[in-house]
Amino acid sequence: MTEEEIIVYLEDNGFPPHIITAGSEGLVERWVEFVGEVERGYPYGLTEYRHDLDLRGAIELLGLADRIIEADERFAAMLDHREVRVWESGGENPWWDFGYPRNARGYLLRRMREAGLIEEEA
Repeated sequence: MTEEEIIVYLEDNGFPPHIITAGSEGLVERWVEFVGEVERGYPYGLTEYRHDLDLRGAIELLGLADRIIEADERFAAMLDHREVRVWESGGENPWWDFGYPRNARGYLLRRMREAGLIEEEA
């Protein structure tokens, strides 16, 4: 897929302007940033988390997954409860949509509980 086709895909699918402008490189960079945020303790809510998972789905659909192997390994290592589907971002085998960060806290943790993805602690 050409860079122009990638940009058209991002535009057509409602990605934010800063991602569209940066094209494939911006998509890859944002995924790597997201993985770092998850490792440190994702500071945002469930809606934002799901939007970030959409990045990974787009990366898969656009054939860019070979550029994020290390970030994928780091992200996969952070996920617990892999039987819980958190989102449906797309792709043939969207492993990233299953499970949630073992260090989920604050706003993300509250929103995941409200959505029924995590049971309340006893």
